[in-house]
Amino acid sequence: MGSRGKKFKRGLAFMRFNSYNLPLRYFNHKPEGHFPGLNKYKNIENIKSNSTDGGYMSIEQIKEETKPTELLRQVGLIMAISFAIGSIIGSGIFKKPALMASQLGSPVLLILVWVVAGVMTLFGALSIAELSGMFPRAGGQYVFFNKSYNRFVGFLYGWAVFAIIQTGSIASIAYVFSDSLGYFFKFFRLSESLEAFSIHIPFLGDITPLKYFGLKLTTIGLLCFLTLINYLGVKLGGAVQVTFTGLKIFAVGVIVVFAFTAGHGDVSHFTQTTIPVGTASMSVFIAFIVAMSGAFWAYDGWMNVTYIGGEIKNAQRNVPKAMFIAMMVVITVYILVNLAYIYVIPVDEMAIRYREADAAGQSYLVATDVAGSFWGGLGGSLIAAAIMISTFGTVNGTIMMSARVPFAMAREGHFFKGLGVVHPTFRTPGTALIVQGIWASVLVLSGTFDQLTDMLIFVSWIFYAAGVFSVIVLRRKMPKEERPYRVWGYPVVPIVFVIFASVYIVFTLYNDIVAFNKGQTPLINSVMGLALVAVGIPGYLYWNKKNKPPLS
Repeated sequence: MGSRGKKFKRGLAFMRFNSYNLPLRYFNHKPEGHFPGLNKYKNIENIKSNSTDGGYMSIEQIKEETKPTELLRQVGLIMAISFAIGSIIGSGIFKKPALMASQLGSPVLLILVWVVAGVMTLFGALSIAELSGMFPRAGGQYVFFNKSYNRFVGFLYGWAVFAIIQTGSIASIAYVFSDSLGYFFKFFRLSESLEAFSIHIPFLGDITPLKYFGLKLTTIGLLCFLTLINYLGVKLGGAVQVTFTGLKIFAVGVIVVFAFTAGHGDVSHFTQTTIPVGTASMSVFIAFIVAMSGAFWAYDGWMNVTYIGGEIKNAQRNVPKAMFIAMMVVITVYILVNLAYIYVIPVDEMAIRYREADAAGQSYLVATDVAGSFWGGLGGSLIAAAIMISTFGTVNGTIMMSARVPFAMAREGHFFKGLGVVHPTFRTPGTALIVQGIWASVLVLSGTFDQLTDMLIFVSWIFYAAGVFSVIVLRRKMPKEERPYRVWGYPVVPIVFVIFASVYIVFTLYNDIVAFNKGQTPLINSVMGLALVAVGIPGYLYWNKKNKPPLS
């Protein structure tokens, strides 16, 4: 037998003799990044001294001691539903109806917008639910894109979530909380010259970081507080979420019941319209598409529960259930609330009051006038309190779930390594939460509520369309993969969603550019959102080249 054969035979003998122990040469070839702390066992004495029985440590013992701290599956179905509902119902149902009424001029079209937007969002949720059942891990759509397309698309989505989609959502909803708090307390303002300070971004427009500075500082304070709550544990953040979701459903229910029973409304409001006879159908269609932005903002957040798939018990079944139940509840609530608004205040009156407030630089909430019809002077205070309850819960849930995306990216070596660390005591992605909070605070300073929402909704729907289309891609790419849930109405449901989303994206971009050219807006919000996404491309090239091995 040649020398090579003898070495091979001796190697087999060693492995038979030492079949449950780790060969020393393992440490000469295994990348250190694969198991954190592996340097501790690079010599035989450490392997001996760290063993439990005084002998050599087994492979299983070393893997157990060196494996990274993981997130725990602590979220049950009820809490998952609460997260899903709480992430959707926020400020949109209070802030957007009056604006949409001014755009549409018809009670029928106003209700139809909410129905169509709800159905389209439900189609998206039903489609994404199939993917969440296949890949029940932290990161949600970031994981889905890696599987269906490639790592570049996955990275762009993950970067977009961090740069604008979720951090922008956190910032804008927290902004509304502070704005409602301003009903009770007057925020300090800087001098007119300081508030007028702006930073010009070439080809995009201007941002005003010092405008409404007191309100913005309060918003940042809220972000810091809720980031700390979620840093301290999933159960604590979950308890806050369940409590405030229950409170917001109760508050909205009270508004609906009192509006119909004591609001002094009139059913004739449902048939009044301000659309002139002979208005071109294309003008109505464009107005409908523009108004959809408000409805989509109110429905946004339906994807968030997939981000914590790695922490939900029996995620393959509970995530799809939570998404479906949450969407049915939210659609029902939104339609009832808008019917209550119209019953008390006709659409043309909503539009007039909104335009007057907008011209005076103020915000108008139709819910305040509706509550005033049956609670008198207390109506404004109670609605402001209801909005604070609603937005507080939404910000909490969004902070908790969104941090799981940069966490998942870091775990796969495609983002800053520190963001993939789990806190050893609290078992939360602590660093990812802190960095997310810092960037959301920067976005708070960058613009106003409407600018933030327009940017994030446009970018969100590009990825929503790509995400739903990936259901079709994976049906062809991975036909034998286990699917605990299959989307109802396939392939019609995902195809209808993708077509509708594509039309919405094109018209939104067109409308934003036209509005900017007419001087109606200081920024092309949709293009600004795309620019923030594009900034992430050099990051992908860097991390892809570095190609860090995963932590687990």
